[in-house]
Amino acid sequence: MTVSVSLPEVWSALEDVRARRPLVHNITSYVAMTVSANALLALGALPAMAHATEEVEDFVATADALVINIGTLSSDLSAAMRKAAKHAGEVGKPWVLDPVGCGASAYRTHAAVALAALAPDVIRGNASEILSLAGEASAGKGVESISRAEEATGAAMALAKRTGAVVAVTGAVDYVTGGGAPIPVRTGHALMPLSTAIGCALSAVIAAFTAVRPPREAALAALAVFGAAGSAAAGRCRGPGHLPAEICDALYLMSPDTLGQHARIGAPVAG
Repeated sequence: MTVSVSLPEVWSALEDVRARRPLVHNITSYVAMTVSANALLALGALPAMAHATEEVEDFVATADALVINIGTLSSDLSAAMRKAAKHAGEVGKPWVLDPVGCGASAYRTHAAVALAALAPDVIRGNASEILSLAGEASAGKGVESISRAEEATGAAMALAKRTGAVVAVTGAVDYVTGGGAPIPVRTGHALMPLSTAIGCALSAVIAAFTAVRPPREAALAALAVFGAAGSAAAGRCRGPGHLPAEICDALYLMSPDTLGQHARIGAPVAG
């Protein structure tokens, strides 16, 4: 049976992140580095941005969690990602895969599939990315999803069963599954997809929570906290330009009241 989590449990997880200050090793998109690093710092975690093949194993061993984001993929980065993911498994560090743009090219899809085979703890993507990674037809333009998250819940369940990962599909409503019935998380704001690297930062935040909670609970907590921050931040913005900075402020200032006002985690639903 798939069990949801409560907002008090989410708040407890956030308090643990703030108390432990986990080090999150990011092998991520060049576009996303600054936003991800600032989001982690505002959350209460510590970022490390190390991409060189020669040092990724050292950083994985030191870090509390790893996030791999294929947004600005290259041969060198792909090699570093595979090496880091394998070492994370060897030393027992949780890691998160963000298969950015999976399905946009054969090269990118092959890289994402190869990484998904290396036992990530959480896979986080939009509907088109999750559909493609699961081997199903998807609708997307580059890294942007045209498919709705609801359309990818079946694919997410199948992908979770195949890889052993918790799969989070993000969209207007987010869904989390570990192979069982998806759990919806209703939060966030329509401005969030209009600002570059917001989703990448979310994947980094999920990684921070995997350092203090099991993967399913970590994904649900991160989605609720980050989405609540996005919703609160968007209320202070006239457009998407300042949204990343406002989200960082909202993460830093997150309180139980703000979380309760802007986030809802539902009961499991049929996939």
